[in-house]
Amino acid sequence: MRTRPMRAVLSALGIAIGIAALVAVIGIPASSAQALRDKLNTLGTNLLTAAPGQTFGGSDAKLPETAVPMARRIGAVTAASGTGSISANVRKTDHVPSSDTLGLRVAAADQDLLKVLDAKVDRGRWLQPGEKSIVLGSTAASRLGIERVGTQVWIDGQWFSVVGILAPLPLSPEIDRAALIGWEAAKEVFGFDGSPSTVYVRTDKEQVDEVRKLLGPTLNPQQSNEVKVSRPSDALAAQQIAENSYNALFLGLGVVALLVGGVGVANTMVISVLERRREIGLRRALGATRRQIRWQFLTESVLLSGLGGLVGVVVGIAVTAGYAISQKWPAALPWPALLGGVGAAMAIGAIAGVYPAVRAARQSPTEALA
Repeated sequence: MRTRPMRAVLSALGIAIGIAALVAVIGIPASSAQALRDKLNTLGTNLLTAAPGQTFGGSDAKLPETAVPMARRIGAVTAASGTGSISANVRKTDHVPSSDTLGLRVAAADQDLLKVLDAKVDRGRWLQPGEKSIVLGSTAASRLGIERVGTQVWIDGQWFSVVGILAPLPLSPEIDRAALIGWEAAKEVFGFDGSPSTVYVRTDKEQVDEVRKLLGPTLNPQQSNEVKVSRPSDALAAQQIAENSYNALFLGLGVVALLVGGVGVANTMVISVLERRREIGLRRALGATRRQIRWQFLTESVLLSGLGGLVGVVVGIAVTAGYAISQKWPAALPWPALLGGVGAAMAIGAIAGVYPAVRAARQSPTEALA
């Protein structure tokens, strides 16, 4: 390995690439999963949403006006609020075509919506009771190109002043894409009928499943089947599962790279045996046994692969940490995978070195020195 450094490096490179790929493929999903757990711990997994489904006839159902106060009556519910859809479009100016909605919506909002969603106002403030102003979700503000409060927006023939912009809400993306107006102001200005389109419920963490079962019959006792109840945190968990399915593909590619590296080590050792016939013959003539020759070449193969595995682990850690930092995730390094990476590399080196070692040991002194 010292006399042929370039060959040693190139042989170990295949092992290093395979181990680095395996470490990164294990480490990056682990970092993503840890970030998801941290996010859910911050946002809370005890948020439920209820929305109108469809009637037996296939038409859109409606929640009763009393849906929000009825939700508050459930014993395990700590807070409830709601939003109601309004048939209006928000635009930056009156010169923008009405068809250019940017995927945004206008919605009436309960006064305590921020408390229930654990939302934060990034700029400005929240709506005051009876105030005919607008608070924008983070996505809505970005698409409208509004960065400061006090700016006016055009909603169905009227100007409204933006008094606040919300911070992003990962569990409630529909709020991010909304222009929110107060509940009573929506009734006065847009003729809102008071029927909520979404009811948000915070529950005791230990009784989420019980409340989930009770929410439909409570909000609409006569047609509980027309109420869709969901848990927003489940969507984030499902997204994580979908990402992990892609990681399995890259894990397979890493294994293939590792096997290719093992073949490269075996090839290097075979060539080394052919080139070092005189050395083998000299050692045998001086009294070295077949077993000692076997161990010499087998040890060299294991060291070569172990070196590649160690370099691969370092590179894998760097890739995982770099990607996690770029995504603002905590870098989760699974130590069993790191130690296993070096162990797997040495095991592959041992397997790859068996045939060259046996071939070297079989050479007799006379054949080797010929």
